Amino acid sequence: MTPTARLQAAIDLLTEVLATPRPADAVASAFFRARRYIGAKDRTDVAEKVYGILRRWARLHWWLNRAGYGGANADGTAQPAVDARALLIADELLTRGRSASSVAEHFNGGKFAPLPLEAHERALIQALETHTLEHPQQPDAVVAEVPDWAADTLRNALGERFVPEMQAMLGAAPMDLRVNPVKGTREQALAALAKAGVQAEPTKISALGIRVRNRFPIATLKAFQDGLLEIQDEGSQLVAFAANPQPGQQVVDFCAGAGGKTLAIAAMMANKGRVIACDVLDGRLKRAQERFRRAGLHNIETRPLKSARDPWVKRHKGRFDRVVVDAPCSGTGTWRRNPDARWRQLGPGLSELLPLQAEILDSAARLVRPGGRLVYATCSLLPEENQDQVTSFLASHPDFTLLPVTEAWPEGMGAPPSTNGMLSLSPARHDTDGFFAAVMVRKEAAAGAPDADELEAEEAGEDATET
Repeated sequence: MTPTARLQAAIDLLTEVLATPRPADAVASAFFRARRYIGAKDRTDVAEKVYGILRRWARLHWWLNRAGYGGANADGTAQPAVDARALLIADELLTRGRSASSVAEHFNGGKFAPLPLEAHERALIQALETHTLEHPQQPDAVVAEVPDWAADTLRNALGERFVPEMQAMLGAAPMDLRVNPVKGTREQALAALAKAGVQAEPTKISALGIRVRNRFPIATLKAFQDGLLEIQDEGSQLVAFAANPQPGQQVVDFCAGAGGKTLAIAAMMANKGRVIACDVLDGRLKRAQERFRRAGLHNIETRPLKSARDPWVKRHKGRFDRVVVDAPCSGTGTWRRNPDARWRQLGPGLSELLPLQAEILDSAARLVRPGGRLVYATCSLLPEENQDQVTSFLASHPDFTLLPVTEAWPEGMGAPPSTNGMLSLSPARHDTDGFFAAVMVRKEAAAGAPDADELEAEEAGEDATET
């Protein structure tokens, strides 16, 4: 493709991303599948242009608003709208350092090229020429690319670390792999990667992690196809370490999703015991089953739930040694991977998520046996979704106590990053996605107290009476 054709393809893709209520990666995948004629290098260039704009969204909009876009004039007339063309023009000038004439000549209306510039676009080019993306008058939230709905909370939580922590979210996330100990060792995995030409090294915190340093289609590797390797961020791997499941135990992954943590948990149990992967999205569980088979893990069952209060939970009260709740959340910890999530609400907002998290945690806690552990985790940096949820849960569930994550951690697996006894990870400090986890223990039943079977029989009798 010519440079002008790549620019038009980027305009087309960004237009689809902005118009489609789906995550940007899903939109991009569909876009390129429908255009098989676009080669690999061109796909990379087009995608980088679009994802770069999503990562520079606030700063680009600050400049566009300054240049008279997206608002109203003094006489009440509308200013030009901020669209994909305006964003690409601004990015070419401010980020890539193109000259005004260079940008203008690409909008020539030729075959596969963008349509000729309109008058307001020519004025935009003149207004932005010679400027760079950063400006001393930009507010901290703009510099850090943080949306209004999260800015105050993150600023209060992070204090003086607010800007550097958020700026660490602006680059692309690295690719991390997790070694499946059922299939082999990290040393064997590193050797297999090196043989295939993959530049990789052990992760700094996870004893099972590997970080890939060069672009490579990991899914084509025999080590991946044979189940020795799984793609999983180092931070996500550490949530399984916080659970520290033991061989032979009974474990529930209450919000299993695509099964990444389920795989890590089952492998830590050496294929012994029982892991039940639950989720309200049955389709995700079905797709995860192929991952379970590839990993050679046969101690996993799947259990679709109708809701957090599914009757299955009540029937299995007090039966499990470990219950992991990777709760649905704002995803603020994964903004490196999903830069559009900052600016587009494609699922429940924070006001809906907070009560949902509390309900899920409250229901899942019923599954924990006396002496068993409940692990609450999110990929969020917001205290409301993390420490505040744990504090609230413990206040309303006096039969649970917080277990410091340093005490829950597996022996020989290093030391976990801990804040007030809870796992707390961020890109700036740990070069992982932002993850949170807290481990809570259910107190042992007092002497003479009814056990889980007695409680279940009693509840069954109550249900029969109600019927």
